[in-house]
Amino acid sequence: MSSQARGAVVVTGAARGVGRAIAARLADAGHHLVVLDLAEPDPPDARFSVVTGDCTDLETCRAAVAAARAHGGLAGWVNDAAVFEDVALHDDPAGALRALEANLAPAVVGSAVAVQTFLADGTAGSVVNVSSHQAQRAVRGALPYATAKAAVEGLTRALAVDYGPRGIRANAVALGSIRTARYDALLDGLPADRRGEVEEQMARLHPLGRVGEATEVADVIAFLVSPAASFVNGVVLPVDGGRAAQGLDPEAV
Repeated sequence: MSSQARGAVVVTGAARGVGRAIAARLADAGHHLVVLDLAEPDPPDARFSVVTGDCTDLETCRAAVAAARAHGGLAGWVNDAAVFEDVALHDDPAGALRALEANLAPAVVGSAVAVQTFLADGTAGSVVNVSSHQAQRAVRGALPYATAKAAVEGLTRALAVDYGPRGIRANAVALGSIRTARYDALLDGLPADRRGEVEEQMARLHPLGRVGEATEVADVIAFLVSPAASFVNGVVLPVDGGRAAQGLDPEAV
């Protein structure tokens, strides 16, 4: 990995999980990282500047920009922050709308601040939004999340069209099931026989026969931020082990 400074990248929701892996991978590639999250990264990393707060708050996002400018200027912005809250539309339409907004607003606000910064500084840059296979193939019981992620993918394409002429690229990754501490805790909370059943189900959903690793997502995002992806714009790239490509086999149901 190059140790040469390549500008700063803001990653939202990067205190833990997939976001933390993204931040570490981009730091390995030579970027200074600005972690924007409600919590502090644990363990800390000297390569990170940390801005704690709500990534839908404009002033908090601008504080992240200030930290990026103090370390070579903003080169990229990764919108990873997400909220996993299932609300049934027929039970609570207003709650479903709030849950939808909780997953869409971080991408909208983060993208807006990133674009404003690139335009004000007269620099090119990259925005990467983290989506989900659910944007194309909804999972029962997750209507607000699936709807928000579909909107995130539309936002990504619109950003690419509107701001590509200014040298600003926008792309998204659509994730399958990824192993995180949250995923492991879910499995650990199950009885042994039920855990094996769930692991087998998750393996069947992904043609590669397993869930993904956070580092695999991070590698793809590092590529999209990098100059190696300089002609990649408006793409929604599945990082899902083939999950979205696989339809249910009627004979297997």
